[in-house]
Amino acid sequence: MDPIEILLVEDNPGDVRLFEEAFKECKIDNILHTVEDGVEAMAFLRNEGNYKDEPHPDLILLDIDLPKKNGFEVLDDIKRDKSLNNIPVVILTITEVKKDDLNTYEEDVVCFLKKPQSMDQFIIGVQSIFRFLFLSDKFKK
Repeated sequence: MDPIEILLVEDNPGDVRLFEEAFKECKIDNILHTVEDGVEAMAFLRNEGNYKDEPHPDLILLDIDLPKKNGFEVLDDIKRDKSLNNIPVVILTITEVKKDDLNTYEEDVVCFLKKPQSMDQFIIGVQSIFRFLFLSDKFKK
């Protein structure tokens, strides 16, 4: 099986590092691409500018609180684009997700993940995401 192409949209370098370490610890064969804001995320996904040769990811890990364009705006763009709307999206947040946001986006995302505060919690979060994806029909690789 080929490595899983993952796009991590995250502006916090510490969280990026924790995700990298969690993927290694979980022994998930992946290629992790990172961008720092919502505008960059859409450029990556649409193969624009510096991202013209990048592959479409198999999974998007999308922070909500991003500069330039927030995660919900990025999610709206992804879901409107027929070439992107089949890519599973996991929403990352540091706070509890508001009930209105859950109701609005629940059909558009695989899950909402509150960002863990420790490495052990990051590992558990990553394991949970991949366990769910491989057991569901949301992830077809």
